[in-house]
Amino acid sequence: MKKYFLPILLSFTLPLLFACGGMRLGNYMLTEGDAAAAIRQMLEIGAKDNFASGAFSKETILTTIFPGSISKTLNTINQLGLTSEVDRFTTTLSTAAEKSANASVPIFVSSINKMSLNDAMRIIKTGGSSATDYLRVAAGDSLRRSIRPAMQSALEEYKLLEQWNKIVKPVQSLTGNRINIDLPTLMAGAVSEAMFRKIAAKEEEIRSNAAARQTTLLQKVFSKNWN
Repeated sequence: MKKYFLPILLSFTLPLLFACGGMRLGNYMLTEGDAAAAIRQMLEIGAKDNFASGAFSKETILTTIFPGSISKTLNTINQLGLTSEVDRFTTTLSTAAEKSANASVPIFVSSINKMSLNDAMRIIKTGGSSATDYLRVAAGDSLRRSIRPAMQSALEEYKLLEQWNKIVKPVQSLTGNRINIDLPTLMAGAVSEAMFRKIAAKEEEIRSNAAARQTTLLQKVFSKNWN
């Protein structure tokens, strides 16, 4: 899926016009244009990792999809002899998650391209996971809304809703329908959150580890402390 992601994303990540403002350290002048372009590259690298095969493993699905109240009932499900059902379900669901994540590419592209030059300079100076935090605020709701129908289609394609309903029957009887077990909604939130976590981890790695800066621009922008 990564091969579909890169051409689409790269076609939208054109350099922004250079602005007058900037900061100088040594021989390098950090312009707002460089700041915005570097952040785009950094977010692109982080987002690209989300679409690699196996990004949503069975273990990731199990630890992300089930809220605490449902997690407590997993032992009961196993005791009821549904362990093989859970295994088959989560293995197939990981494929559906990857497919749905791939469908969210335009949301990331749009939000990254809407970043203002002022936002870019602020993000460079703030450090940490501030670029991902910006993306989460700018794209979070739209991302979840875009993933849900894609997830619904994937679940129907792989006939996972029937499996899910069978698996959660004992959960419903134990909780009295007091928790949200709507699978497309749960997975839309789970997939988007997993994507943001991966992007944040890559951002912090690029900021702190020179070996992770894959381009000349990333090396120039993130090799200095601009505070």
